[in-house]
Amino acid sequence: MPSMIHGLEPFVSGDLNKFYTNPIDLSEEPWTSKYGPQSDLGYSGPLSFSHFDYRRCLEDASVPFDIGIIGFPFDTTTSYRPGARFGPYAIRSGSRRQGLGGGRGYTLAWGSSPSDFGTSLLDCGDVPISAYDNAKAIDQMEAAYSTLLSRPVFGGTAANYKERTRAFALDGQEHPRIVTLGGDHTIVLPILRSLHKVYGPVSVIHFDAHLDTWPPMGTTAQEGITHGSFFAIAAEEGLMTNTSIHAGIRCKMLGIEDIEHDDTVGFQVITTDDIDDYGIKKVIEKIRQRIGDKLCLFEVREGAIIVLDIDVVDPGLAPATGTPEAGGWTTREVKRILRADIVEVAPAL
Repeated sequence: MPSMIHGLEPFVSGDLNKFYTNPIDLSEEPWTSKYGPQSDLGYSGPLSFSHFDYRRCLEDASVPFDIGIIGFPFDTTTSYRPGARFGPYAIRSGSRRQGLGGGRGYTLAWGSSPSDFGTSLLDCGDVPISAYDNAKAIDQMEAAYSTLLSRPVFGGTAANYKERTRAFALDGQEHPRIVTLGGDHTIVLPILRSLHKVYGPVSVIHFDAHLDTWPPMGTTAQEGITHGSFFAIAAEEGLMTNTSIHAGIRCKMLGIEDIEHDDTVGFQVITTDDIDDYGIKKVIEKIRQRIGDKLCLFEVREGAIIVLDIDVVDPGLAPATGTPEAGGWTTREVKRILRADIVEVAPAL
């Protein structure tokens, strides 16, 4: 039957049965006979992350995956400039040039391509998140993330690590890895809630100009959940270990008490200037020392999540964010350190 656009019935004129009883021989048509199959160029075709296959995974479980990419177009807990709801679309649009889904994944820096490991990557589309009810929106994000985490893997981790990654989860099973495109930074709270059900408390490697561990404020509990308080709330709920780390901090604070509170939430701090004073290798070493084996060998029961707020990058290079801070890291430095949830991308700014 003909495909449907979401929410719309297909426009059909005439009897379709004749098309199914008399299939068309494409090889005899002008295009196929001269040019072969129709293919997408870097700047054309359906919009998916880096031209990976696209499915609405929340309603279509027919395609298993090892790494799923999901968009959380949400920005109604931001405190300054909104617009990050358009982030997932803009990130996908910008990723077309990379062409990883078309096999262009090899780089000299990595010495390999994702396709070398037989990993199945799938763009799972965007979650239709409420723009009017934050409590509902946060619940929708948790439900969506939990759904994808519960799906069977395509092939899973490379054979050398398969036994370790099975034991990594509380249920002893392998689960897909999820890359989330935001969206303001509050999206991490429902993600941590979902991860906690599968892995227990996790450590956070947090690339950001801001701490995001400020105590909740407001006259209601819901009002206290913002893109600057969600880590404090996650700590109160027991979702994180006390071995998390910030990287790229350079924001204004009320005073040293902000750092003292940050410490109680479970974070250490790497400032933006540390990369100049100690170099990239020392920054990477400090992250590994803080997180330990969770990052590489998966031999402990606690997991780790990497979160990248685009404002860790200098606004001269990445101005499309809600709370820009001058003096950030370059894209080259971040790529060197980060080898990846992406939040606070507001393309209209």
